[in-house]
Amino acid sequence: MAKVFQMADASNLVTELRRNFDAGVTRGYEWRVTQLKKLLVICDKREPEIVSALHDDLGKPELESSVYEVALVRNSIKLARKQLKEWMAPDKTSLTMFPASAKIVSEPLGVVLVISAWNYPLMLSIDPVIGAISSGNAVVLKPSELAPASSSLLAKLLEQYLDPCAVRVVEGAVTETTLLLEQKWDKIFYTGSSRIGRIIMTAAAKHLTPVSLELGGKSPVVIDSDTNLKAYNIGQMGLQQWAGVHFSRLHPDNKEYAPKVIDSLKQELEAFYGNNPMESRDMSRIVNLNHFDRQSKMLEEKEVFDKIVYGGQKNRDKLKISPTLLLDVPLDSLIMSEEIFGPLLPILTLNNLEECFDVIHSRPKPLAAYLFTRNNKLKKRFTKTVSAGGIVVNDTAVHFTLPTLPFGGVGESGIGSYHGKFSFDAFSHNKSVLFKSFLGDSAIRYPPYSRGKLRVLKALVNSNLVDTFKVLLGLS
Repeated sequence: MAKVFQMADASNLVTELRRNFDAGVTRGYEWRVTQLKKLLVICDKREPEIVSALHDDLGKPELESSVYEVALVRNSIKLARKQLKEWMAPDKTSLTMFPASAKIVSEPLGVVLVISAWNYPLMLSIDPVIGAISSGNAVVLKPSELAPASSSLLAKLLEQYLDPCAVRVVEGAVTETTLLLEQKWDKIFYTGSSRIGRIIMTAAAKHLTPVSLELGGKSPVVIDSDTNLKAYNIGQMGLQQWAGVHFSRLHPDNKEYAPKVIDSLKQELEAFYGNNPMESRDMSRIVNLNHFDRQSKMLEEKEVFDKIVYGGQKNRDKLKISPTLLLDVPLDSLIMSEEIFGPLLPILTLNNLEECFDVIHSRPKPLAAYLFTRNNKLKKRFTKTVSAGGIVVNDTAVHFTLPTLPFGGVGESGIGSYHGKFSFDAFSHNKSVLFKSFLGDSAIRYPPYSRGKLRVLKALVNSNLVDTFKVLLGLS
């Protein structure tokens, strides 16, 4: 029988990691790069086990697991290894207070907690850990209990490959997470829902702990009626949604255009999954009964059920719902109010783009917003007008795969960002360091004050060296 994780265990864990961090275990370049190399070994040598765990938890096809989880994590590790010395190097800054020099030093925050989500169990766990390790922190990972096979595998692999003095995994559910949140951390990084995000912030406030919250929300997709549907392969958006990307609605600006969008989506869905998608091996299942029932409830609302124009089949035993398109569901329905995390795509037809912007602005700021158009003026207007964590034009979700772009939300969709150097920064403190020489000091800094001292100091503060020398030489 497994030992129950208790408050003393959580406290002792943090105490041990903090002692090791204070001893300098994690600060050196060699320790950091060694841990990154070992993470890479996990990706290279244990990929079959990872793919198997992802299939057990979500029914993910091998291609999706290998490409959208393992490969993305592998690329993130390689980037961190390649650029780690550059990221760690101090930034020198200009200084007018001669004789002195100054620099900005990236300092690890300390002992950090990463709480990950179930929809991408590997990537959403390891990507933040890469940032925490790269920046020299000790880290505790709490994987999602909703993906138990992945959680168990991560616990086994990280214990086997990484340094237990500074990297630990705690499995469990609400009880374990609650005990961890009672501890004093130097940073909490959470990926999940806005509801739990509020709980995380409340717990963090007790110790004034900084947080990064990668949340979600209802991310809109706007399709302009001038879009060539075949050229842009609009059906691909459905595949992204089922893979867990948080977008939920389309906004054509012409009611006559909606049937064309629906026909295009139907064609692509049949090309992806055939005429019987419930039997397709390429479609993931819903993560558990709770989420299956939650999505079923969305579909069973009378005002919503009547709006199904494609799909709608369900199999509770297999935890599968067929790809489902819904046209013009009520704005106050569950499916338009909650995150979906499933193969349901509500489509709204609106009279014009102004109405489209009104709907977007009436709701919390999304994690992402997408636009399909050939109109350059609309592209500029959309990116300027719509506030979202990220914006993609003529595609969906691909910005998440680029480590050179920050990924994160805004407002209710999240706080902070990560990926690549942004992950390093998320777990670092930019510490200012100034070195002053004993070679000399200026009396103008001290009383008694005079008009002459005032003129010199004002010139110095304004960084105007010409005026400063003019004052000192009596020319001004």
